[in-house]
Order: sequence, then structure tokens, then C-alpha cells
Amino acid sequence: MAKIRELCLFLLLAFSIARVSEARSEIGVYELKRGNFSVKLTNYGAIVVSVFLPDRNGKLDDVVLGFDSIEDYKNDTAYFGAIVGRVANRIKGAQFILNGKKYKLVPNDGNNTLHGGPKGFSDVVWQVENYDTDTHITFTYNSTNGEEGFPGDLRVSVTYLLINTNKLSVIMKATPLSKATPVNLASHTYWNLAGHSSGDVFSHQVQLLADKITPVDKELIPTGDILSVKGTPYDFLHIHEVKSKFHELPNGYDINYVLKYERDGHFHKAAVVYESKSGRKMELWTNQPGLQFYTSNMLGPVKGKGGVTYNNYGAICLETQGFPDAVNHPHFPSQIVKPGESYEHVMVYRFTTE
Repeated sequence: MAKIRELCLFLLLAFSIARVSEARSEIGVYELKRGNFSVKLTNYGAIVVSVFLPDRNGKLDDVVLGFDSIEDYKNDTAYFGAIVGRVANRIKGAQFILNGKKYKLVPNDGNNTLHGGPKGFSDVVWQVENYDTDTHITFTYNSTNGEEGFPGDLRVSVTYLLINTNKLSVIMKATPLSKATPVNLASHTYWNLAGHSSGDVFSHQVQLLADKITPVDKELIPTGDILSVKGTPYDFLHIHEVKSKFHELPNGYDINYVLKYERDGHFHKAAVVYESKSGRKMELWTNQPGLQFYTSNMLGPVKGKGGVTYNNYGAICLETQGFPDAVNHPHFPSQIVKPGESYEHVMVYRFTTE
């Protein structure tokens, strides 16, 4: 009788654990809030759904682009607000060699792999590890060996953390469990500080603390060169409007910047964005060596939140990262993480008004 009772208790406990696990894996929307600063997120793709900020007069606006429904995010091709990986950005020819072995990935950008492949981390359901509406939420995902062609099992987490009443930290971590693997996670949030429905970002003022770029070929794959921005339309060392040199580029900005104060693991300021009509200002710090500056050149038209149509140049992306296609350029900072090592990518946004 005692054994039957123990068995029943065991089955009940197992069922309860399964129910909790299932609940944590269900797709939901979660809010972090401090005063009039609020962030909504979903565990589908670990996506930033909205960020509400006051302007200089206290008027609140949602300053990130996105959708009203999870179904729309499932059909999204712009990676709105998502954590992308296992390797963000492009990998040439959807392949690389690691420890003498060639790994063939799943191409999804012509012959190349973009943001982890057709089903990268932006298109999976993450588990909710812990959640406190006043402070933080942590999502976790277990990426398996061979997923999209990448080697080894990988434990991944992202924590969104509110700091005081005007800072948002994004902390991405990954631990290889079985094999060495490339890891390069990025947050693909689309920002428009005038409000997500306000149109183009040409009048946004931008400063990028980077004096070099990694130029690309016609497929947006780095050539391997590292060039100075001096005397080019890529020079944002001093803050100026996005549109000021836009006419000198064929399609807009979509390039990796080599951050000026790069040091391994050193936390440094990467960018400043200011929108004069609202007075909103965003500063970005990171510990990563690169930053992809993208002006939504291939965005629209797409119907977004509230039925608003988003068009090209309707937002800015500031994706701190390792260098694109680093697995095929040995002189770029390595993205290979071995079992026993860990990967950590930290971003901090500071929001103010002027």
C-alpha cells in the first residue's frame, strides 16, 4: 500500500512538473514597468514587442516597430524585436570550417545563411525562466546539435532588465554543452524615437563611436577589409542627421561598424540617437566589438501595430554584435565558444529627454 501511495505521489509530482514546464513554454506577452517607462516582450523569439517612453512634455509613445499579434510575428521576415542567432548576420556560402571539419548550414539569404537560418532563435518558443514585472524577465532556449547545421548543444538565455526608471539592459548568454560552436547573438529591435507610426527616420540624429567599418560585397558579405570611415558617408563620429549623407549611398546604411573602444569584455559606449521633435534621446553601451547600423532599407511596405503601414527607412536598428561572417575571416574577433567556456553579450540602453 505504501508503495502504491509513493507511486501516486511520484506520478502527481511528475504531472505537476510537466504542467509547469508546459505553462512556461506557452507563448505569452509579458510587461516590465517602472513609472511611465514600460517594455512588453514575448517568449516567441524573445521579442521586444513595445517600448513606451515619454517625450519632453510627458506624452507617451511606443518607439519600436512590431505587430499586434503573435501570428504576425510568426510570419515576419524583418526580425522585428527578436533575438537572432545562433549566429547573427550573414555567413558566406552557408558554411564554415571548424577544427578541420566543414559544417554546411541551411541557406536562407540566397546562398548564404542569415541570422541563424530559416528557423533561427527568432522563430522558436523560449521558456520563461523567471519573471518580475518590476525588474526583469529571463527567457531560455536549448539549441540542439545540428540545428540549422550548427555543431553541438547550446544552452541560451536572454534577460531583459529594467534599471532605475530609464534604462533597459539586455543580457544574452550561451554555454556550449558538447562541442565548440560559433555564437553571435544580437537584438534586432527597430527604433523610431518619434513613435513607431511617425514615418521615416531621416531627421534622427545619430552618433556612432566607431572609426572603422567592415565593407561588404554585393551580397552584403564582408570582404575581409577593415576601412576607416574618415571622408566617407559612414562617418558618424560626430552626431548628425541620418539624411545628411544618405544621397551618397545606393540603398541606405546596412554595415558593421568597428567600435572605437573595442577591448575584450570591456563595456563601452557605442551609439547615441536623438529625435528633436519629441526630445527623446537614446544612448547605447555594450561589451561587443561591432555594431550593425541598419536604416530599414528593405523593410516595407508591411502592416504593423494598429494597422500602420511601415515603409523603408521607418526605423533604425543598432545591433551590437561580433563581426559578420567572422567564422570565415580568421583575423576578425573569434566567435568560437568551447565547452567549459561561456558567451556573454550585454547591452544597456539609457533613455532621456532634452
